[in-house]
Amino acid sequence: MYSFQSIFIMNCSYFSGFSIKICRLIVLLFLTAIGSAQNAIHFDSSGYQSVLQRSKSEHKPIFYFLYADWCPHCTKMKNEVFNDSVVAHFMNDNFICAWQNIEKGEGLFFKQKFHIAAFPCFLFLEQNGTVLYNFNGEFQPTAFISETKTALNPEKQLPYLEKQFYQEPTSAEKCLIFLVTLKKGSERTVLNPIAQKYLATQSEEQLLSEMNWKIIANGVSDMASRPFQFVLRHQKEFAAVASAKRVQKKIVNIVSELPQPYTENLDTINYQKKRSIAQTIGLQKTDSLIFRYDLLVAERTKNWSTYKIITSQSVEKHAFKDAQVLKEIAQQYVLHVNDVTSLKLAVKWAERALELNETYDTEIVLAKLFQKTNDSISASALSLKAKIKYSALGFNTQEADDLLKGANNPHKP
Repeated sequence: MYSFQSIFIMNCSYFSGFSIKICRLIVLLFLTAIGSAQNAIHFDSSGYQSVLQRSKSEHKPIFYFLYADWCPHCTKMKNEVFNDSVVAHFMNDNFICAWQNIEKGEGLFFKQKFHIAAFPCFLFLEQNGTVLYNFNGEFQPTAFISETKTALNPEKQLPYLEKQFYQEPTSAEKCLIFLVTLKKGSERTVLNPIAQKYLATQSEEQLLSEMNWKIIANGVSDMASRPFQFVLRHQKEFAAVASAKRVQKKIVNIVSELPQPYTENLDTINYQKKRSIAQTIGLQKTDSLIFRYDLLVAERTKNWSTYKIITSQSVEKHAFKDAQVLKEIAQQYVLHVNDVTSLKLAVKWAERALELNETYDTEIVLAKLFQKTNDSISASALSLKAKIKYSALGFNTQEADDLLKGANNPHKP
């Protein structure tokens, strides 16, 4: 039997314009193109509704790769894992594969509809758009295929696990497996109602168990909820069931996550409600988190008088060991504060930042603060020092030059 290559070359020989060498080159290029196509996932970018129609007509589930251009893990998955021949064959054989940049086109629709928590996100759908499975993160080829095979197992898919749980909401085991599977690719807010439904069936005596701690740890994200408040009141008892470190980590995580949407949306009323609950916890870490969120709210609402009060009262308690935060606060004073008494406090914080981490940016911020407090001698001396030191290292020292030029104008920031 003749191979494709030999038949093609024999046919070429009938045409005087083709040499055997040219025919062989054409065959090589053709086979290379075929091999390349087989060694990559065939991603459909035609859009959500079009992909659903393909799924219905081809009777295959959908795999959606949701990514962002700025995400290095997404880029690595694209360039390395999805070009792996084993991964490509497996995905092309078993799924309608599609992808979507989360910041373009239908990206916002996907983010809102499917509660995308992180990138890269791998979303598995039925032909009607029901979520079968989802997970996120960076994977090696073997691990990616293993996780994807789980998505093909009906008894590991979310619709099955959801049905099992709601048929028996008193079952800790069914609740936990549903939560753990959801957690692989969903926002924590999606998990909270499920955990709360199960935990509502438990008395306070029953709450204090290893299994219920796992459900609280994996699913509860509401600071005001009964189970979380119970944990706060019984930290020592839960520490014996899990560990003190895990209990404190859960508490800190909830405080760090819950105010975020309110600060982003500038919902100061609901932020203050959550803040008042978080304040009752009384841990150093949670108090420091509240301090950072208070600063963020003041910055975003441009409430610089409140910003001054927060920083003057709390910087030394919550930020005196963090050079970056101290520098950022000092920078806000350069831009938005004018009274000399407050600026002299910021000088102290910038000097502390330099003690912790001597950088060009921090020296410039401090020099600007000196300038705003009418200390032109210190401003000039520090600017000159920064110019000499960092220009020798190849830095662009334009800001130092500008400060030296404006040394005689103490009101110029």
